[in-house]
Amino acid sequence: MDTSQIGILGILVMLFLFLARIPVAYVMALIGVAGFSIITSLNSGLNLLSRNIYDTFTAYHLTTIPLFIFMGQLAFSSGISSRLYQIAYRFFGKTKGGLSIATVASCTAFGAICGSSPATAATMATVAIPEMKKYKYSDALATGSVASAGGLGMIMPPSVVLIIYGVLTEQSIGKLFMSGIIPALFIMVLFMVAIWILCYFSPNQGPPGESYPLSVKLKSLLGLTDILLIFLLVVGGMFKGLFTPTEAAAVGVIGLMVLTALKKRLSWELIKTASLETLKTSSMVMFLIAGAVVFGKFLAITRIPFNMATWVNSFNLPAFGIMALIILIYFIGGCFMDSLALIMLTIPIFYPVVLELGYNPIWFGIIIVLVTEMGVITPPVGINVYVVYGVAKKYQKDLRLESIFKGIIPFFLAIVVGIIMMFIFPQIILFLPELIYGV
Repeated sequence: MDTSQIGILGILVMLFLFLARIPVAYVMALIGVAGFSIITSLNSGLNLLSRNIYDTFTAYHLTTIPLFIFMGQLAFSSGISSRLYQIAYRFFGKTKGGLSIATVASCTAFGAICGSSPATAATMATVAIPEMKKYKYSDALATGSVASAGGLGMIMPPSVVLIIYGVLTEQSIGKLFMSGIIPALFIMVLFMVAIWILCYFSPNQGPPGESYPLSVKLKSLLGLTDILLIFLLVVGGMFKGLFTPTEAAAVGVIGLMVLTALKKRLSWELIKTASLETLKTSSMVMFLIAGAVVFGKFLAITRIPFNMATWVNSFNLPAFGIMALIILIYFIGGCFMDSLALIMLTIPIFYPVVLELGYNPIWFGIIIVLVTEMGVITPPVGINVYVVYGVAKKYQKDLRLESIFKGIIPFFLAIVVGIIMMFIFPQIILFLPELIYGV
């Protein structure tokens, strides 16, 4: 059995273990060590495992992950998410489907300080779903809008997924953050258009809410001060080169703690709760990274990524045809795997192919994040759907999971339109990094 066959066997065993619901991080590490040991030696395999786990948990650049997650936890615990929804509600609530539109807007804003898709979905579900049910929104629209808009937390900087992509591909995290802003806003607008179209043809899906005078709307904008200050501090500081993404994360945490303290909401209990949630989430992500790195090393010595590049090129398809095939593979994979795990598993395979085709790696990073965003709302995995279902069941005992999956259909179509547009017009993604970094 040659190395490529060992690699293929390892992938098949890994997929079987995924279906057995064994944690993804452990499976990737186990298969990576076993395969590496078979090809080299047991000593080399164990060395690889210990070295990569140590390197992952002591990597300076990966400290951005727990810091940005901590920012999101602080923002949730201090009530920023509730204020964001109330602001959006005052502007959009009176229109048909307005509460769902407000949910999309507030999810986008919260994603700017959270960086996690499930966390954004869970937080905004707690705030938005009771309000939408109060105004008799359909189960499908109420839950579908939260689950779908929560995915914007994956692409709106600071994004944990973009950080991991940058680490794995050795691309600038600052450039990736800049490239995610316009696509996130673009998808947000497409979501709003999808809600408007749905409620235009089916008004009972999203009845209008209360109307507020202009003076109240304008006054409510003061509640955006916290978000804007933190966003400008973190992203603006990176723009100006005042600090690196790692330093920006630390500055963001300190800034958010200061703002929370000024509002007299900072307490030891809040810090304790936010720290514990951050510890749990960060540990999960770091183990995923370590497992993916070990598995990537195993794949590298099997030469599967290089053989895959040769195989794809043998189709004699134009570059865009091969890229479309890669995107389709990511979409199918996203239906069965967590987005973080999928990206870490596949980057060693497809990234060399993308470079050989001549595509911009920054552009590719945003595209695959958008594609895997579809995965967080599609069955059978659809992690955001299950997160929203768990939250919504507290308010509506008879809610059916099928209603949420039905509700994501308009948003799924909106993401497809967005990806096609960015495929045709890559400057939607590349405009900001080219403007700021000149590349």
